[in-house]
Order: sequence, then structure tokens, then C-alpha cells
Amino acid sequence: MRMRICVLPGDGVGPEVTAEAVKVLESFNDIAGFDLEFRYASIGGAAIREGGHPLPSSTLDRCLASDAVLLGAVGSPDFDHLPPAQRPEAGLL
Repeated sequence: MRMRICVLPGDGVGPEVTAEAVKVLESFNDIAGFDLEFRYASIGGAAIREGGHPLPSSTLDRCLASDAVLLGAVGSPDFDHLPPAQRPEAGLL
């Protein structure tokens, strides 16, 4: 069975945690015969740094085109000076 998983590493420990989670999921490819395809996109502070918005439309489109979403941590004190609608956590809503 082929499944597309959109991986949103996020901020802080998010990239580290999602990297390990992907390793675990990849083991299912070998053990259980799954065919998992991982697609990555940005959310939160990483997305703000890349393009100025916590949830870019390209990220949302990639999530909607996937069978599942793996979300890491989102948020960083680096963005506390921004209005609430522009902070990394706004990408979750």
C-alpha cells in the first residue's frame, strides 16, 4: 500500500523528533511491506524565515494532497515580538 506522508518538522526540537519518527516509519517499509513516501514542507518559524508566513499555501496544499501529516514542534521565542496572527503558532490554526 502506497501512502504519502507530509512531514512538517517545525521549530526547536521538532526537526530532531520528526527525523527519528521518520526513521521508525521507514522501518515499516521493510518489515510490513508499506510503501511510504515522505514529502517535506515548512511550518511555523521555519516557514516565517523562508517566506514570511507561518503556514504557506504550498504547505497547506502539500498536506491536503497527502494521506497523513507528521507535525513536529512549532514555536520559538525569536518571534514573540510579532502580532499573534504572525507568530509560528498561528500556522497550527
